[in-house]
Amino acid sequence: MQILPFIQQDPLLQGNHVNPVLVLGLGNILLQDEGIGVRVVQKLQHDFLMPAQVEVLDGGTAGMALYEHVIDRTHLIVIDAVKTGRPPGSIIILEDEEVPAFFHNKISPHQLALSDILAALLIEGKPLPEITLIGIEPVRLKTGIDLSECVLAKLDLLIEMTVDYLSEIGFEAKPRTIH
Repeated sequence: MQILPFIQQDPLLQGNHVNPVLVLGLGNILLQDEGIGVRVVQKLQHDFLMPAQVEVLDGGTAGMALYEHVIDRTHLIVIDAVKTGRPPGSIIILEDEEVPAFFHNKISPHQLALSDILAALLIEGKPLPEITLIGIEPVRLKTGIDLSECVLAKLDLLIEMTVDYLSEIGFEAKPRTIH
């Protein structure tokens, strides 16, 4: 897992020990399109400066180990490959209660773990963050490190959608200046 090293705690968070927003990329980069969530957060980390209140995390396939990273967030933005039966390359956006309901029908270890994390928060009486899933229907999930051409062609769109959503909720990601 990678967390941006330059993110600092905002003193306005009144004792909260985590940044209120978590952008979480899920997936296995060894299974082609399954790694799209990780690829998106890697590009976000490389290409953008995030406000101090936003943490960008490569969650890979960490499963329940991500629990501590989700506690006490106000917003959770998940980027992932999702199998919905829609045409390959279709973009899927789900919000709040749509997300746990969707994951109950999934067959993927990391997706089931996210559902388990949300259930554990509820059982412990912790508030659920506002959740947005930005997903894409994969083309190939076979062993390999390359994204399919169809999914790779949507990589920049997924990044743009994530940055736009952050802006909508009041957090401006700034492109890094590349010299």
